[in-house]
Amino acid sequence: MDTQVWDALVASMKNAYTAGLGEGEVPRPVIMPLVRGELVGLIWVRPIKTGDDALTGIAQLSNIAAAAGADEVVLAWETGDVAAACKLPVVGPAPCLNMVHATKDGHTLHRFPYAEQPPAHSPDGSVPVEPQWLPAPEPEPGGELVPPVRAAVDFSFTPLDLDHPSPFGVTVILMEEDGFTVRLTEAFAP
Repeated sequence: MDTQVWDALVASMKNAYTAGLGEGEVPRPVIMPLVRGELVGLIWVRPIKTGDDALTGIAQLSNIAAAAGADEVVLAWETGDVAAACKLPVVGPAPCLNMVHATKDGHTLHRFPYAEQPPAHSPDGSVPVEPQWLPAPEPEPGGELVPPVRAAVDFSFTPLDLDHPSPFGVTVILMEEDGFTVRLTEAFAP
């Protein structure tokens, strides 16, 4: 992946976390598939229930990457949020924005820990949180991924067996109907 594209994706996720935490919530897990270096779009997990549904919902992010024939994917998630939703132990720093860059040949885990600090004051009296980004540890080639993220990475490179003239188009429609938020780039929009 081009360094400029990676830097843009990291900046985009950090901005999303700053905005989300400022509104009192952590952004949902998201996948960003790429085909020949071109971003397909951003797909956020559907609303999920704690437990098995969360495991399944996060793994299902892979469907759009598989349907697009992605050769690279980037997944982003928050350590504590995914651990709580999936009833898993917290692995790694928390709170932390995690981003994994993966191809079918392997993956590299990037961690962006942050401290949550309230801003000096908020006009409406609420207590939003602002992330204070801490120094990032070195990227971890082959770093340990939580099970639903590992499944999403693995299935992203498993071709979907859909008997349909437009497997990508029908996958987008089905995922949107299931509640996933799908934002495609212009090159991949139907």
